[in-house]
Amino acid sequence: MTVRDTIEQKLNAGLAPERLVVEDYSHQHAGHANADPGGGSHIRVAAVSTAFRGQARPQRHRTVHKLLADELAGPVHALALDLRTPEEDAASV
Repeated sequence: MTVRDTIEQKLNAGLAPERLVVEDYSHQHAGHANADPGGGSHIRVAAVSTAFRGQARPQRHRTVHKLLADELAGPVHALALDLRTPEEDAASV
């Protein structure tokens, strides 16, 4: 299982998102410090979940960081997050 797959599985289990996109963009950082040539070092996540209701942006990030603690302590060097409630997502269309 790839790092991207593991992250997707953990976020699906922990957030029950309405929408989840997990992108491994490590290839864009080839040759940079902490970039693994096999991927999994740079991850972008976009998630829409009711779990974020009532949470400010920092709390949403802490929620995701807690779910992905093992990955952040290991292979993931950079994690970009776009976290929204369903209402925020609908308003952005």
